[in-house]
Amino acid sequence: MNSIIKNALGSKYPIIQDWLFRLIGKVSPKTLAAIQYKRGFGKPLDWNNPKDINEKINWLKFNYDTSLWTDYSDKLKVREHIARLGLSNMLVELYGHWDKASMIDWNSLPEKFVMKTNNGSGDVLICHDKSKLDPKECNILLQKHLTGRFGDSMGEPHYNSIKPCIIAEELLDNTKQPIASSSLIDYKIWAFDGKPAYIWVCFNRTHHSVDVGVYDLDWNFHPEFSISTPHYRLTDIAVPRPKSLDQMLRAASILSKGFPELRVDLYEVDNKPYFGELTFTSAGGFNDFYSQDFLNILGDMTILP
Repeated sequence: MNSIIKNALGSKYPIIQDWLFRLIGKVSPKTLAAIQYKRGFGKPLDWNNPKDINEKINWLKFNYDTSLWTDYSDKLKVREHIARLGLSNMLVELYGHWDKASMIDWNSLPEKFVMKTNNGSGDVLICHDKSKLDPKECNILLQKHLTGRFGDSMGEPHYNSIKPCIIAEELLDNTKQPIASSSLIDYKIWAFDGKPAYIWVCFNRTHHSVDVGVYDLDWNFHPEFSISTPHYRLTDIAVPRPKSLDQMLRAASILSKGFPELRVDLYEVDNKPYFGELTFTSAGGFNDFYSQDFLNILGDMTILP
């Protein structure tokens, strides 16, 4: 293992480094978490006295019962949880789900839809016109995503316990939002055992970058809480307070109850809130786009069991 770690850290080739990190993550996810933290923040992860939100997320990954994390990170299974809590009106329409890409009934799908795996991140197929899709190419891509082990890359083993499948859902109209954005505006609400605290807003998302900003519950903008990176760009665009913010905060309160920390990701289209996903390990516990002050604030709000 020591030689693998040394090779991973010393490799000049990203593909080889990524492969080595995934290997470490498969064999010892806690070791990978320690490596990634030291590599990202230049200091060892304090397992015995975690303080900021990154340290506490990593502590929770390996010292907490994460069985519910697995259930609620499953983008298909979580729908039952949302409905059970009386929030089914926030769910987008589900068109279907399949265990294999070859089983997808493309003829049953509408002209516009979103397709993704239930256990990954970023592997989303957005279809605006089904007539322009090549089902064979899509099947190959989706099957590749389906067989990947997302949890190995960032030391998040709870993702690997999800039974993988492919789901197709309603495509929300990103033109019916309070400001122009090339993507849906993502309202990511940080909440702590039933208490929402801050909203991290992400919009104009591409494969290469996304505009971001942090707001408090009174919708005051806090640029001092963000650090601009090549991917996460601190915005200078004022995002209006969502019309449905009170409903969003109520949902975040309900969904986060019983969890030390949770990020509830929501959308608003045509003044109506929609559920996105629940994120227990934001950025895998390596949030490098927040200031240290904000990391400490979030960490102070996270009460470990």
